[in-house]
Amino acid sequence: MATTRDYYEILGLSKDASVEDIKKTYRKLALKYHPDRNKDPGAEEKFKEISEAYAVLSDTEKRAQYDRFGHAGIDNQYSAEDIFRGADFGGFGDIFEMFFGGGRRGGPMSPRRGSDLQYDLYITFEEAAFGVRKDVDIPRTEKCSACSGTGAKAGTSPKRCPGCGGTGQVRTTRSTLGMQFVSTTTCSTCHGRGQIIESPCPACSGAGRVRNKRTITVNVPAGADSGMTLRLSGEGDAGEPGASSGDLYIVVHVMEHKYFKRVDYDVISELPISFTQAALGADVMVDTLYGQVKMNIPPGTQTHSVFRLKEKGIQRIHGHGKGDQLVRVIVKTPTKLTQEQKELLRQLEYLSNGKRSEAEEKGRAERQKNEKPRKSKGLFEKVKDAFES
Repeated sequence: MATTRDYYEILGLSKDASVEDIKKTYRKLALKYHPDRNKDPGAEEKFKEISEAYAVLSDTEKRAQYDRFGHAGIDNQYSAEDIFRGADFGGFGDIFEMFFGGGRRGGPMSPRRGSDLQYDLYITFEEAAFGVRKDVDIPRTEKCSACSGTGAKAGTSPKRCPGCGGTGQVRTTRSTLGMQFVSTTTCSTCHGRGQIIESPCPACSGAGRVRNKRTITVNVPAGADSGMTLRLSGEGDAGEPGASSGDLYIVVHVMEHKYFKRVDYDVISELPISFTQAALGADVMVDTLYGQVKMNIPPGTQTHSVFRLKEKGIQRIHGHGKGDQLVRVIVKTPTKLTQEQKELLRQLEYLSNGKRSEAEEKGRAERQKNEKPRKSKGLFEKVKDAFES
């Protein structure tokens, strides 16, 4: 047996460690001491030691024999040389493949997909409510039209790389102390593409892609709101030869409106009304997204009362119909009153409370004595005339 130290001690684990704990600990130590990464003296021997311990403790049957009989229980059948000879764990990168998977070993490097792009689109409140078509200019990488994206000059084509045989990778095998290590690196001749271009395209300098500004039409649906993201498939940056283009994501931003606000699919607005309109009631015209509509204010309406106009809101994107418009009325209180207006309000207060002070009665009588005779009108009609004149 190559190692006589306790396997649990080598991995720094207790004897009741779970299989998952053994695997996680070995992964951590293997990454730390792998010879392709750690060039310190003794690192290779340490890596060999922890790998032998892992090979035994990760196997249920071998671990049971080891726990019962120690090193004698596994009968010298499992050494580090046996573990690694022909196992082809490979280089440092292959440690990741062993634990996390991967499909690059022995095959060509896959061409990279194009990058996704994002564009912030600002639209008005009305455009969001009714939908709009917008043309936007997008700077992006596109496939070179001169070489059709191959990177090779017209009339020529890329050649298979002689350095890696078209795989894009170079694998190097070395043996140390009877152990075989395989390192995989990117081919320095073709830089991982698997092809070389002898006559580069003059338009793109062999890259196969060029930078352009493209005008793209965006359809914003009726009912769109701030934060909505529209995905335009394949309208992002072009990918490497053989790979697809990225996508374009349009992020919608709705600008504020002077009068309207939005809550879900409802439109919120405020309507100032006069004191007499609130007290006596009136028919008023209200601005909506669809033009002016008539709305009735019933007598005795209080300020901040809310009225609903059905189907005057925003078109629903996922469903039928529209939201409503909610109109909050604001009663305007007069700030500068004439003597006549003050007198009428006193009369209104008297009628409301059924009484008037002696001083108020005396003042009223004095004012009436000095006033010229007028055509008789009802009190509410007088109030309306006084406050709407």
